[in-house]
Order: sequence, then structure tokens, then C-alpha cells
Amino acid sequence: MSQPWERSEREGSVVTERHEQLREPPLYKVLLHNDDFTTMEFVVMVLKTVFQKSPVAATEIMLSVHKTGIGVAGIYTREVAETKVATVRELAKQNEHPLRCTMEKA
Repeated sequence: MSQPWERSEREGSVVTERHEQLREPPLYKVLLHNDDFTTMEFVVMVLKTVFQKSPVAATEIMLSVHKTGIGVAGIYTREVAETKVATVRELAKQNEHPLRCTMEKA
């Protein structure tokens, strides 16, 4: 028998379990669009600096954009994708390139 000063953890209390379902945030594709004026070198530079792609991966993505008209530069959460799009647009503007960058839900 337990002593009066030794209360059981379960005595007089209700044990409940909470199962919270954590959901992953929605992801967005950042897309680069082909045009006839932006240089391939500039697109590769953008992919390497803004999207941290290796030289090989950046070249592959650039060629895909060139051949198909559009390519995925990366997939991110909404806030990160918005920042990447804004950064690319600003870089293109500063360098007088018409490079289009958009995002869509993945």
C-alpha cells in the first residue's frame, strides 16, 4: 500500500494523448522561360548563383529551357519561391535581359 505522501501520477488525473497531424507546406516550382535575347551564359549564371546549381546541372537546365521553352529551376516553399522569382527578375532587369521567371504550385 502506498503512503499518503506518495501519490500515483495517474491518481486523480486523466491521461490524454494528443496526435497532431503536421502537414508539409505546399511546394512551388520556380520556372524559367526561354526568350530570343537572354544569353545562355546569363541563364547559367542565374542558375548557379540564385539556385545554387552546379555548373553541369545549370547547363542541363538551361539547355532544357532553350529546347522546350520552359524549365524548372527548383522547387521550394512559397516564400522561398517568391524570393527566388523576385531575385531573378531583378538580376535580369539590372543586366537588361528579358528573362521571365514565374512560379506555380508543384
